[in-house]
Amino acid sequence: MNLIAYKGYYGSVEASPEDNCLFGKVQFIRHLISYEGETFSELRQNFQSAIENYLSYCKETNLQPEQPFKGSFNIRPGRELHRKVAIISEELGISINEFIKAAISEKLAHMHRLE
Repeated sequence: MNLIAYKGYYGSVEASPEDNCLFGKVQFIRHLISYEGETFSELRQNFQSAIENYLSYCKETNLQPEQPFKGSFNIRPGRELHRKVAIISEELGISINEFIKAAISEKLAHMHRLE
């Protein structure tokens, strides 16, 4: 999936050959915010307008805008992987959370895709 970004929000970029248009929706939040356009420039502009409208609506109604990436998420590694991580973390003298963060950081560093 291709993504575009604006003010910390990310939106998908998809094509509909039948309708001869591009469309997308804001990702990583629960609110449904969608947009479309006939060109990529129009799609990007409509995505940015959708974000601005969402932020304005939240301000007008005294709602806290939903933020993507709260900084925590749950994983279900299974019993055996959980056991291994717990034992190694204990041997290293670090928390399971610190071990998982280091493992994810190491994997992402090898992917060279995200900065």
